[in-house]
Amino acid sequence: MTIFSGRFVVPLLTILLLVPPVGASATALPHPMSEDVARTALDGLTVAERGSLDGYSHIRFMPEWAPQWGMCDTREIVLNRDGEAVERDASCRVVAGTWYSQYDGKVLTSEAKIDVDHLVPLANAWRSGANTWSDARRHAFANDLTRPELIAVSATANIAKGGSTPVTWRPPLNGYWCTYARSWVTVKRHYALRITKEEKAALIEMLDTCR
Repeated sequence: MTIFSGRFVVPLLTILLLVPPVGASATALPHPMSEDVARTALDGLTVAERGSLDGYSHIRFMPEWAPQWGMCDTREIVLNRDGEAVERDASCRVVAGTWYSQYDGKVLTSEAKIDVDHLVPLANAWRSGANTWSDARRHAFANDLTRPELIAVSATANIAKGGSTPVTWRPPLNGYWCTYARSWVTVKRHYALRITKEEKAALIEMLDTCR
């Protein structure tokens, strides 16, 4: 299919590949709060024992990635946002690009080797208070493009992380620990999610790398 504009005939596919998903308002990874604000926010979070996973299911958060703009869903928006020279097909599926994985420093040129990670894992959110939310709120959390909750990283790093907190897993690239901890606190404060005392200690240790 083509679109006629004055003297020019432009293939529709070309337009789809060149025009960013404007409805998503996601052109860069959202900034986390500063170190000082994160330390204050961390002190304000409720500290409690880790909650149960009873009743947890990935489907309670994500029956699917949410549509964001046209045929573009959250995953495609994040891959487009976090990559360089990203190309998409007519259905908005990312087919080419280059991605730098902030967690482990890997540069990847295959979309198949990239995962969109939930920085605060869905399972941890459930243990921390999301078990009381509505399914609609959980779905919004899992597709949040406003907070630094979603990031494109290497599949190997994402698999290694799983549902872990900073107590048992941290990005292999410790130069990212400061940003990771600030992002973790940003998300937990916004959603009023609890932390454990071990989690708080680990986050303080990671925030110390900011200096």
